Amino acid sequence: MDKGRVTYCTDLEKSVIITNFERRGWIQVGSEEEWNFYWSFTQNCRNIFSIESGYRMNDNQIINHFPNHYELSRKDLLVKNIKRYRKELEREGNPLAEKKEVTLANGQTVTRYIHLDFIPVTYVLPADYNMFVEEYRKSPQSTWIMKPCGKSQGAGIFLINKLSKLKKWSREAKTPLHPQLGSKESYVISRYIDNPLLIGGKKFDLRLYVLITSFRPLKAYLFQHGFCRFCTVKYDTSVTELDNMYVHLTNVSVQKHGGDYNSLHGGKMSIQNFRLYLEGTRGRSVTDKLFADMQWLIVHSLKAVAPVMANDRHCFECYGYDIIIDNALKPWLVEVNASPSLQSTTHSDRILKYKLIDNIVSVVVPPGGIPDARWNKIPTPEALGDFDVLIDEELMEKEDSAPRNSKSNRCKP
Repeated sequence: MDKGRVTYCTDLEKSVIITNFERRGWIQVGSEEEWNFYWSFTQNCRNIFSIESGYRMNDNQIINHFPNHYELSRKDLLVKNIKRYRKELEREGNPLAEKKEVTLANGQTVTRYIHLDFIPVTYVLPADYNMFVEEYRKSPQSTWIMKPCGKSQGAGIFLINKLSKLKKWSREAKTPLHPQLGSKESYVISRYIDNPLLIGGKKFDLRLYVLITSFRPLKAYLFQHGFCRFCTVKYDTSVTELDNMYVHLTNVSVQKHGGDYNSLHGGKMSIQNFRLYLEGTRGRSVTDKLFADMQWLIVHSLKAVAPVMANDRHCFECYGYDIIIDNALKPWLVEVNASPSLQSTTHSDRILKYKLIDNIVSVVVPPGGIPDARWNKIPTPEALGDFDVLIDEELMEKEDSAPRNSKSNRCKP
């Protein structure tokens, strides 16, 4: 391989990727050839790291996924890891795991985490079926959302507000709800956020991009250009609309089939415009608090999975975080995607995704421009582009051991 010549391969023949790499003078090769930079599908990345493959990466090779990213991106494992993280902090007596009594709308009192209450109450079915029923009976008027653990883009999701509906689904789907009967596919069932913040009467969620270059020490960056994704139909909590996914699911893959879908703006609003809207309607201080709370939520979801992640030095990953905000301006983590869509639905989408890829490469490739797994992964402020440092535990440690000086790279939490 020529020194100074960077080769790449990609499983995703998207122009936002290829144009970026070609502009850097990189040369495309096949995955069987010698490559420096691989933008791969998650499955192909897992195959490379599998014991059977026997593939060993050299120092000049990096790849865009961690081998067991699913600890964060599979809905059931994310919940399991966050629950374990809370318990560990609780055992240590860490104030982060503090709890308080909360009175629900039906007058019932429950205990909730004060700081770490950022995922809706969630159970994994069939394993937690009995625990779910117990929780459901505490407030039988509540609505729950069912999602298959291994699917994405809104596939297989539905809402229930009666236990009988769940049992009927179990019979029809031939998915036994009792763990001892066994079931191939697991689902998560979460309390539905039925008081979402609405804009123009419509429900939306936020898609934020988070780049991780290391889990131990944790190094995470937040891209400044996220966006809101809107439903095409006004929000309606009535039972008759329970099955109308255009009311409840913000996924573009669902909404683009709706009659009211606008292909010009793609049902999207930039995070900058969202911020301006909130400052105008709710004020600057609560808006600042919401944005700080979202950063807090991201950092602690990453800390929850960091101990179990295969922290290979050849890996980096950009996750798509989906967050819903309720009308009390509390953010809730809905899910995390290991392969956020690079499909451009609009012109501004294309610009955003091109810039995202360009900035990712600038952060993960050392200043010399050649991928190097031995690099200390401390990008220059210029290389960060439109990424902000969310947390860099290595820099924080250096600052803690250094004489008290400016805390430039301190993370928020």
